[in-house]
Amino acid sequence: MMLQGHFIYTMLDPVFEDKTNMVYNIWSYFRGNTAPTFFAISGLIFVYLLLKANDKGDDNPRIKKGLKRGLELIVIGYLLRIPFMSWLSGYFNTYFLVIDVLQCIGISLIILILLYVLVQKYRLVFSIVLLIIGLAIFLTEPLYRNLTLEHTPKFFANYISKQHGSVFTILPWFGFMAMGGFIATLFYKYAHKPKFKLITILSFITSGFILIFWSTIILVWLYKITNIDLFHACANYNYLFLRLGNVLVTFGLFYALEHFLKHSLILNIGKKTLSIYVIHFILIYGSFIGFGIRHVYAKTLTPCQAVFGSLLFIIATCIIAFHYKKVSIPLYNLVKKGAYKLRYYRNQTD
Repeated sequence: MMLQGHFIYTMLDPVFEDKTNMVYNIWSYFRGNTAPTFFAISGLIFVYLLLKANDKGDDNPRIKKGLKRGLELIVIGYLLRIPFMSWLSGYFNTYFLVIDVLQCIGISLIILILLYVLVQKYRLVFSIVLLIIGLAIFLTEPLYRNLTLEHTPKFFANYISKQHGSVFTILPWFGFMAMGGFIATLFYKYAHKPKFKLITILSFITSGFILIFWSTIILVWLYKITNIDLFHACANYNYLFLRLGNVLVTFGLFYALEHFLKHSLILNIGKKTLSIYVIHFILIYGSFIGFGIRHVYAKTLTPCQAVFGSLLFIIATCIIAFHYKKVSIPLYNLVKKGAYKLRYYRNQTD
């Protein structure tokens, strides 16, 4: 979804972005479901692994690994946006400081770890805290929707405000991580219970459809009985609870199809998500090298060309993710050998 979404959105000619077209609307709707699922599943997996490590009395290595991974994602996120070629030509700007998905997931992992460390002895408290934080972030979205931080350095402001062009900010996206973490606590506590899988699938799908079709009605009802304007403002632009509903339905469907999704190829692709993200960013947007597919085909393709191109792009990105080491290691050795020869030559001439 991420690969085809980014490719089609970047390459499709704007004349085909027809909101009266059912096919385009369906594609756009599901494209909007990608990031919420990405964040929620990240929170679910990470918290589940934390709880598992805790029961083994071995959570310190997991905490250290999580902190390291969080910092790694933040650094990679910035590196992917640094315009190296522009810098080499003497042109500098601060746009590379905008926050994208990797930085947001990285800082979110660190926040999850801090919350876990604070209440790790009280698992029920940890679960309730994650739920409350997730709901609070979703309900208070109108308060920070157009937030501007004029007197805050851009480096910090970009994590909270979209004022300077950040794509993903902590608010509201940490809300999906927190909700994913909350689901993980339920998984870990009740996974051994009889008929857990069936009950969980039905719960995911039922609660998901409730959020999709009735969350706005519920928010309006809360406004009427409490007269709290925040509920009314949230109901008027209720995209977060709708997206959470989509995520829950997606979880339910994939959990139901778990038996068919354990193919080794799918599992191996799942282990390469970071590599796939970095590679697709380089191929489309030209990170590091300053030239990508968008520099040739941006906003020029017909729907058929965009769909066919996205399939090729998905295949090519996955192949590179699986085999880049076969190319990168010999290339690295060649460069290292050349560096040694250059150093030897310099020593001889000196």
